[in-house]
Order: sequence, then C-alpha cells, then structure tokens
Amino acid sequence: YAFVRDTVAAGQTVLFVGTKRQAAEILQEEALRANMFFVNQRWLGGMLTNFQTIRKSIDKMKKMEGKLADPSQYGLKKKEIMKMQKEIVKLQKYLSGIKDMRGVPGAVFVLDTRIEHLAVQEAKRLEIPLIAILDSNCDPDKIDFPIPGNDDAARAISLYCDLIAKAALDGIARQQGSLGLDIG
Repeated sequence: YAFVRDTVAAGQTVLFVGTKRQAAEILQEEALRANMFFVNQRWLGGMLTNFQTIRKSIDKMKKMEGKLADPSQYGLKKKEIMKMQKEIVKLQKYLSGIKDMRGVPGAVFVLDTRIEHLAVQEAKRLEIPLIAILDSNCDPDKIDFPIPGNDDAARAISLYCDLIAKAALDGIARQQGSLGLDIG
C-alpha cells in the first residue's frame, strides 16, 4: 500500500494487469476509479519494452476515431467507414486501457504472474517495480512486492484491486496536497 501510494504521490502511474475472465471487469473498474491504466484483455508483446510502436497504434486508433466522428468531412465511403469501425473495435479491445499512457508506468500490479509472464518479463527488463498476487503455483523471486493470496476468486481479486486503487487515490490526494491544491 505504502509503495503504491508513494509512487503515485511522486507523479508516476500504476499499470493494472489481469486478463483472466473473472478479473477483467473488476480490474478495469478499479483502475478507472483510481485514474490509472490497465490491460484486461491480452498482453501484447512489447507493450512496455517497445512502447513507441504501441503508441503508434494508439495514435492510429485516435486518428480513426476522429475521422469517424465526422466521416463526411473526410469524404469517406460506406465501405471505408465499415472497415475503419471494425479496426477501431479491435484496437479498442486491446489498447483502451492504455490509450492515454504517455510512457512506461512507475509500477506494475499483476494479478496472476503465471498467465501474465510476458508482462512480468518486460517489467523486469525495464526495471519497473512489480506488485503481484502470488498463488501457491507462482514464483515469488521475480516480484518486488509479493502479496500471497488466491488469484482465482472474484471476491479476492476485488479486494486486491480495491486496495491498490485506494493506495493510488491516497497517492493522488497526497500529490495534490503537496501542490497546495484544495482536495476537500
């Protein structure tokens, strides 16, 4: 809790990662509540280590969304609009949680290190601190802040995500307080 709070208070972000079916919606809600980023569908290889390429895909998605907002202005035909809509849906599925992320996060919170092994590898390569829920079948050696617990139960996932989100919100409040902003 203290690490996440201090990381966010220092102006950095936390990336929530969990692609299990039972975790996806819970993780997304808590990340959005804390105004943090999330990956809840599929971890795309290079999402952290090759962020410039991922950023290009995000920019492409935003550009297409802008064109679809007023297709007549761009002279788009019906077939082009349909093709663009299909591509946007696909991009949004995987990139909507990191759409506004400008760089690598200050920390990564992972729900299941076995399933999200690529996220763990990339974070380790970039020396980004890892916070992870570790079930009895996970290796704690790669994790900076291990949390022993059940990574399968929806109630447990909700508890962990809520705790990290509260820590992030506390960090945001501290950051705003140190800037002299009225947080009342």
